[in-house]
Amino acid sequence: MTTANTPGELRAASAPPLGTVERPEPGLAERVRADGTEFLLALFVDLAGRANAKLIPSRTVERFQKEGLRFAGQAVGLLALGANDPDVVAIPDPASYTPLPSVRPGLALVHCDPHVAGMPWPYAPRVILKEAVRGAAERGLALRVGAEVEYYLLKRDEHGGLVTADPLDTAARPSYDPQAATRMYDHLATVSTAMDELGWGNYANEHEEGNGQYEQNFEHADPLTTADRVITLRYLVQALAERAGMIATFMPRPFAERIGTGLHLHLSLWRDEQPLFPDPADPRGLGLSPLAYSFIGGIVEHSQGLQAVIAPTINSYKRNNSLATVTPANPAPRSATYGGNDRNHYLRVPEDGDRVEFRGTDGCANPYLAAAAILAAGLDGVSRAADPGAPDVYNQAGQLVANGDHPAAKRPILPPTLLHAVEALVNNPVVCAALDAAGAPVAKYFADMKRGEFFAWHSEISHWEIERYLTRF
Repeated sequence: MTTANTPGELRAASAPPLGTVERPEPGLAERVRADGTEFLLALFVDLAGRANAKLIPSRTVERFQKEGLRFAGQAVGLLALGANDPDVVAIPDPASYTPLPSVRPGLALVHCDPHVAGMPWPYAPRVILKEAVRGAAERGLALRVGAEVEYYLLKRDEHGGLVTADPLDTAARPSYDPQAATRMYDHLATVSTAMDELGWGNYANEHEEGNGQYEQNFEHADPLTTADRVITLRYLVQALAERAGMIATFMPRPFAERIGTGLHLHLSLWRDEQPLFPDPADPRGLGLSPLAYSFIGGIVEHSQGLQAVIAPTINSYKRNNSLATVTPANPAPRSATYGGNDRNHYLRVPEDGDRVEFRGTDGCANPYLAAAAILAAGLDGVSRAADPGAPDVYNQAGQLVANGDHPAAKRPILPPTLLHAVEALVNNPVVCAALDAAGAPVAKYFADMKRGEFFAWHSEISHWEIERYLTRF
């Protein structure tokens, strides 16, 4: 059903036909032929981060590059389109072309920008991020983003329940376990080799803190490239896991008794290829420039409004566990603190001081929307020379203590549920403007959909309720 945010209101009567839309520069067909690619996955994601794709034979790539590929609007997920709206036309970005021989010989993937009625669709996450990047460029600034992609490798047991794919992965503290990593060598090595062949610069593959949990890292890049790579890596990891009889999940908290899954983002601002964050003379001791502190200040101030974007599911709030004290077993932040090399923080400054690690984003976040919203929050801080105050400090027990001129009690507490996060979003004009930047009321549409998701979950009767209330009264 068409939403209240009708696409017709966004389309001028004189919108140009598809043939007049500015197309990407030539190159896709040539790359497909040079690689011997047989089939191409044309892919884009909706606002929830769900992938939509069609598999096209390489002999049609010239037509695809010229005309795009049509998708039924009502079938593409959260993009504010219904059955009576025009088709989505996916226009490929040749720069995102990605051969995937490790999944299937002759297979490649290309990310696309959704168009409707001949124009870039303002509800499309990739289009939204492009607007955010353009806005920063107008100020002479460029964001670079690195992503730590975490996931669990699982299987189904004979009863259909989820268990760790590696039955020997039972250590109480499995972090960096060499034996566990070696047992998953084939999977990790295949993913690592694929990343290197693509030029991503894989530099580490490790067992994370949960039994069955892994992380694979690649070098930082511009926000659009990194977001494309996160989506590609999710597809790659899940395809290879499925082929090996496993399930790869990026769900924020698949097990109540294990650590959650994050998508930590490393952020830095640049101008003319020069980094703007480092400052060895920093009097606060973190090696950061005043501009970096203002960027941090903007993110801290807008943290509550950011949460629905960076942690966008019901399950997200099982990971950040905002109603409970942070413990070593659950280091996802519950308040918007910042400081040095301490992984309890919402914003951690690594020892080299050339970037900030944003630890609030979880494994199911849409990387395009997350990058756009975080960039907007940080740049708002830069424009106002926001001061986050002195760095925060946690003690050895993981408890936040008052520090310097900014008592810990004054740091924003993150929303405890998705519903609370949605209300914080709609009341935050900076984050809403970031989502709406391409010319549509995306923030309202997104908030409405997320409220619906919360109430659909809230309407379900859980085992927890049956156990506690069935015969209590």
